[in-house]
Amino acid sequence: MQSATVNRAGNHYHPLSIGVHWLTLLLLIAVYALIELRELYPKDSDPREMMKLWHNMLGLTVFGLVFVRLALHFMYTTPPITPAPPAWQQSMAAAMHLALYAFLIVMPLLGWLTLSAKGKPIPFFGLELPALIGVDKPLAKNIEEIHETIGTIGYYLIGAHTAAALFHHYVMRDDTLVRMLPGRVRGDDSGLSREPAP
Repeated sequence: MQSATVNRAGNHYHPLSIGVHWLTLLLLIAVYALIELRELYPKDSDPREMMKLWHNMLGLTVFGLVFVRLALHFMYTTPPITPAPPAWQQSMAAAMHLALYAFLIVMPLLGWLTLSAKGKPIPFFGLELPALIGVDKPLAKNIEEIHETIGTIGYYLIGAHTAAALFHHYVMRDDTLVRMLPGRVRGDDSGLSREPAP
């Protein structure tokens, strides 16, 4: 059950929720870019190792932000979509959000487990996080393969989430997307315009 805390931003998510949402997206772009671009460099080279380091640290940052997002979700009410979509679309949206949250939690956790099983340090911006399991190289390989598979699925989840938001904005012409954009909704007929907050 969500808290009764009022969202005073009108039909917008709370500014903190908006900020964390877009920060999460930027971090995911960086995480994916780092792991893909590392292939440009030879194995064990300094640039490749640096990219892996930042991939790990930013992935763990996403892991932490998930719990901030969940806290904000319960602190502030979710603004309703206007006009309200059909019930089946709301059910699909709920399933998509559940899948995205699971992805954001499981992926970094699998990365953490992989490093632990390999016996490697888990660096986090000057700190070193504890290993979650003991060294087990065969297990590490299995976990890493699962991590990579779910990472590929993540492309489709993020793509579907983006496509759904654009579909609602340009086809359904509701305020699904606008609710998560910085600024406030104008009181016009379309409900799709936005202007910067003062």
